[in-house]
Formats: sequence, C-alpha cells, structure tokens
Amino acid sequence: MNPIETLMHEHDVILLVVDAARREAGRLRSGGSVDKEKVEKIVDFVRTFADACHHGKEEDLLFTRLEERGFSREMGPVAVMLFEHDQGRGYIRQVVEHLEGAARGNQQAALQVASGLAGWAELLEQHIYKENNILFPMAQQVLSAQDTQELAASFEKVERERFAAAHERYHALAHELAGK
Repeated sequence: MNPIETLMHEHDVILLVVDAARREAGRLRSGGSVDKEKVEKIVDFVRTFADACHHGKEEDLLFTRLEERGFSREMGPVAVMLFEHDQGRGYIRQVVEHLEGAARGNQQAALQVASGLAGWAELLEQHIYKENNILFPMAQQVLSAQDTQELAASFEKVERERFAAAHERYHALAHELAGK
C-alpha cells in the first residue's frame, strides 16, 4: 500500500478514538465518574498505536524523507506536525497524571482528565485534517516513485518488527472504544 494511504487509513482508526475521548471528556464534565478502565484503554491506544506506531512512522520515516526533499523540521508544515505531536503527548501525560485521583472520586482530577482527553481529541482532529489535506498532498508532489516504494517497504518493516501482533489488536480496540 502507498505509505500516504497507509497513514490516512490509520487516521481513520485514530479518529474513532478521538470520538471516544471526546465522549468520555463530556461525560466527566457533566459530573460522571471516571471509567478508569476505558480511559486506560484510550491512553494505551494513543501511546502505542497513535504515537509509537503512527507518529513514529511519520517522524522517523516520512518526515525524514521530506527533509531530504527540502522540507524543514524547524519551520513549515513538518515543524507544525512535530510540535503538535508533542502537544498531544502533553495532553495524554495530563490524563495519566490525574487518572488515579479521578478514579478515587477527586472531582478536580476528573476535570483535569476531561481537559486532557478533550484537548487531545480537538488537537488530533485538526492535526489529522492538516496532514490529510495539506502535508500529505505536498508530500505526494515531492516524493518520487522510488521514495514511495522505499517508504512503503520501511513502513512494512516497522509493522512487522515492532507492531505485528499489536496492529490488529489496536484496530479492534479503536472499534470497541467507538462502540462499533
């Protein structure tokens, strides 16, 4: 599969969890008690699938290749994407830092969990839009056929060596969290 298509397909999976995170945040803001198990599943999905697997392929492979083709990591679309990846990690750290307190009934901690989930969801929704509609079309214009083949092979290698068994499990988890 074309590496850009692979990333866009993964975006569709991530958006399922964006919706789940947004719903959980809304429930918490409405005074509901934290569903610790569900939030832990969201965090696991985000850290393993969205960040390590998906963002890892972008940062280590695609963005590196784009840098070789003249894109900057310090300014422009790649720099924005890297900044937003870090922002997303911050929102998830906030969730993790406050989850135990929220699970013990601390309402302020629950609101911090809600804020982190909602912040991550909003960020990722906008981030995915920018990648799908701005960065990826730009990438397709500058990547040669050889670049595309090499990236596809590198993506497959990462999947096989680091995430082989996990990939399908996280797709299933995204559908579970989305209630589908």
